[in-house]
Amino acid sequence: MKKLLLRSSAVLSALAVFPGKALAFCPLCAVAAGAGLAAARVFGVDDTISGVWAGGLIVALNQWSLGWLEKKDFRFPGYKTAATAMWWLAFLTPLYARGYIMSPLNSVWGMDKLLLGLLCGSLSFYLCAKWYESIKAANGGHGRYPFQKVALPVMPLVMLSMFFHACVKR
Repeated sequence: MKKLLLRSSAVLSALAVFPGKALAFCPLCAVAAGAGLAAARVFGVDDTISGVWAGGLIVALNQWSLGWLEKKDFRFPGYKTAATAMWWLAFLTPLYARGYIMSPLNSVWGMDKLLLGLLCGSLSFYLCAKWYESIKAANGGHGRYPFQKVALPVMPLVMLSMFFHACVKR
């Protein structure tokens, strides 16, 4: 785990020194979220809370990929579904292989903690990102306040984290 944290720090440092162009969901944010998930496990953060943030990361990476595919004009029937399935499989396969999900000892309310967090985080992040798009469309192509594009999807993740912390703390 220590090597993973060191590698993540090195990647973050390289991205900070040599930034690329700005994207809707930036690579630096994605790498930072991935490093944060690894650190959460080390520091004993509950799996529901880690899952909430991982769910947001899945949606961010998926939207980033869809934007890239559309920019390259690489569209085919079902490409959005295929990209979404790819990201979910990319996250769930290693978690299942290592025994992090689907363990009967790691459940709350009859559902796997990590999977519950992933679903809640993904859904809330996606819905609030779509809500921002409707606000932007109604406001002449601009948000109502600075960094609203970041605040709207992230705030539900914070609120869900607080909710799960209160509900599942031991």
